[in-house]
Amino acid sequence: MTSYDHKKIEKKWQTRWRKSGVYRTKEQNGGKKFYVLDMFPYASGEGLHVGHPKGYIATDVYSRFMRSNGYSVLHPMGFDAFGLPAENYALANKINPAVAVAHNVKRFKEQLEKIGLDYDWSREINTTDPAYYRWTQWIFLQMFKAGLAYESNEPINWCPSCKTGLANEDVDDGRCERCGTPVEKKPMRQWVLKITDYAEKLLDGLGGLDWPESIKELQRNWIGKSEGALISFEIKNQKSKIKNIEVFTTRADTLFGATYLVLAPEHELLKNKELGITNYDEVLRYIVTSRTKTEIERTAEGKEKTGVELKGVKAINPANNEEIPIFVADYVLAGYGTGAIMAVPAHDERDWQFAKKYNLPIKQVILTGMVTGRKLSEFDGKSALFGEKFDNSLWKEHYKNNGVLLNSGKFDGMNSEEAKDKIANFVGGKSVTKYKLRDWVFSRQRYWGEPIPLVFCETCKTQAEKSKIKNQKSNISRGEQLNPGWVPVPEDKLPVKLPNVKSYEPTGTGESPLANIKNWVNVKCPKCGGEGKRETNTMPQWAGSCWYYLRYTDPKNKKAFADRKKMDYWLGTGLPLRNSAEQNAGGVDFYVGGAEHATRHLIYARFWHQFLFDKGLVAHSEPFKKLQHVGLILAEDGRKMSKRWGNIINPDDIIERFGADALRVYEMFMGPFDQSVVWNTDNLVGAKRFLERVWRTKDKIKDKTLKIKNEALEIALHQTIKKVTEDIKEFKFNTAISQLMIFTNVLEKRDEIPQIVFETFLTLLTPFAPHIAEELWELIGNKKSIQQVPWPTYKAEFLSEIESVVAVQINGKTRGTIMLSPAATQDEAIKKALAEPQLKKWIGEGNPRKVVYIAGKILSIVV
Repeated sequence: MTSYDHKKIEKKWQTRWRKSGVYRTKEQNGGKKFYVLDMFPYASGEGLHVGHPKGYIATDVYSRFMRSNGYSVLHPMGFDAFGLPAENYALANKINPAVAVAHNVKRFKEQLEKIGLDYDWSREINTTDPAYYRWTQWIFLQMFKAGLAYESNEPINWCPSCKTGLANEDVDDGRCERCGTPVEKKPMRQWVLKITDYAEKLLDGLGGLDWPESIKELQRNWIGKSEGALISFEIKNQKSKIKNIEVFTTRADTLFGATYLVLAPEHELLKNKELGITNYDEVLRYIVTSRTKTEIERTAEGKEKTGVELKGVKAINPANNEEIPIFVADYVLAGYGTGAIMAVPAHDERDWQFAKKYNLPIKQVILTGMVTGRKLSEFDGKSALFGEKFDNSLWKEHYKNNGVLLNSGKFDGMNSEEAKDKIANFVGGKSVTKYKLRDWVFSRQRYWGEPIPLVFCETCKTQAEKSKIKNQKSNISRGEQLNPGWVPVPEDKLPVKLPNVKSYEPTGTGESPLANIKNWVNVKCPKCGGEGKRETNTMPQWAGSCWYYLRYTDPKNKKAFADRKKMDYWLGTGLPLRNSAEQNAGGVDFYVGGAEHATRHLIYARFWHQFLFDKGLVAHSEPFKKLQHVGLILAEDGRKMSKRWGNIINPDDIIERFGADALRVYEMFMGPFDQSVVWNTDNLVGAKRFLERVWRTKDKIKDKTLKIKNEALEIALHQTIKKVTEDIKEFKFNTAISQLMIFTNVLEKRDEIPQIVFETFLTLLTPFAPHIAEELWELIGNKKSIQQVPWPTYKAEFLSEIESVVAVQINGKTRGTIMLSPAATQDEAIKKALAEPQLKKWIGEGNPRKVVYIAGKILSIVV
């Protein structure tokens, strides 16, 4: 009997698979194709820990399963290597980012290959490769030309530690998602992408996606659609150059209860003295102070509200012509609505807190069902809302539920929902839809990123402004009209390569380190040939991941980001499009990755893809048809694995000790795939022992011509085929492996097993433990690789269970019997016992302390 030597076996087969090119992807006729994709990793310096491979092993299982079912499978891998993580690692280790990334990618590949993953490495991509980011730049230019990219100088999220601007999606609870530092609002020149133009399309597209509902809900909430009205409040101040302040509200029915206005500190109207504010210096000091607070600090529930009244200026409530004061207060954010709100303290807790502090009027204008039966004329205008403490439950009842209006002039007695449009129309309001989603801050003041392919030319700016003044027709793009002076780099001059530099530390001044490379910055204008300057900000780390799944379909193409026919094939049905429904149903067939990317990568990629679809450059409106998120593998201390905590476990050590197949089986067996689980190295012994048992089972093949004569064995085999097949399809890998273990028990009890049974079993095992399955397949005399063997199918006639009598012992005494299938699990046996009244009375209602189950023979329960 030969022993199971995982080191020798795994090295042998990884070498052979690599040389044979068994995983090279080929398009085939007939439409039977499948595209399964991992979210590609950042090539961090620490390499992989055992939590990373969980998703990679899962897609490997699935791709092997689909390939053995006759599909042409695209299962590629690459590296997302631009951005802050790679640059910060390079800075910490005093090494050039390009050198660091090359080293880290090599390390990642070595680790991935040790796990035995079936990636087609001939399609490998790297976002830092100029041949790749040439097309990232090209897609950006199409957005620029379409008017979706614009230069802005608005206050943005600034991380003082990373020394760069951040998109809203990169901020978590007011802190930089990358380093945890509180972000500040800082005016900064940057490039912004108009993702808000696609807000409605991004919402609508979610309906047709086979994604976890939790992920779709996160995106809906992030986009944050609100339907309401823009209402204009007249300014009362003869010295004011501003005549009106516009607010957005979803509750026009409460307009009669608005007793003051509030402007966010960042509001445009506060940038100068045009409102005629007499205490402008005091207001300015407050604005400066507010910049030091995070949005979370400004809007936190229970936080004491602060503000300053704008003296010398009032607003007129258009509903009742009452003069009301105007404040600047940091509990209002510039990003919501218009950055100005009408405050209705009787129906909003924050407004109530502010009104109580500054002794402002509180006027209730809605009655709900809790005062049903009282006539409006009898209502005394007082309520529990107006006590010393805001009654939150009462407020919710008033605010969220429909009610009857009072103190609202001719609208008294009207249902509040019906009154929304009527009051908005009464004051000349405009119905609008607003979104919480903000435009995407797309530039970073760092070195390690894709250069933005634009050149600024003062001459072209002057010419564009003259044409605009004279209302002359121009042949320049929409982007050049919106951004006078900015000229796109010609497409045939792409890529604009990132120059090599000695010093790449962030400046912290708002300029990228690239600004200091004069011979790179100063260039001829591509349009007029005059003096120009390159854009020195770089793209964010998300840019390259917005479209990488398209490049995998045709990674070596030098004429386009990918061949249209190849994209249509892999992201479609494998056949020509027949109707518009197939346009909407296209995309990567199965996408697997972390749920933490729900409101960043997944929104950004959908935005870029929908833009490409609108431009006719892709055939399908969505990038990812089906999504599966990965539950975290936590460290043995229950925390997330992190270098900071010192709890990282290197998969290389696990593979050396237990083997890659044991690692694969353990990670898929730990629990439901989408749930978090805690790592336990000791439990790998169980996975290793299972494989050793499989290894020993080969010695039960004594006569290769032996037929299956045992009906119970055939039933168990076909039940196993059915169970494993269905579980893999549903990503229930833990229960699929459990079934394989149960069937191994069946085989172990036999003195001799037919080779055909063992071969079928090995085929089912292959996706989970390919090395040992391949070795055993060869040892029992097969020449062709098990990778080329079709997936077995079960026969329905063998699924009608033949049950046998199983004795049930309770605390050591036989109390009865139950009928069970030979393939029944322990849980199924216990469930069957509990269904028998004469047994349940002995078992009781508590959980058994110990259970021993021998299939087909005995169930012993200690209670």
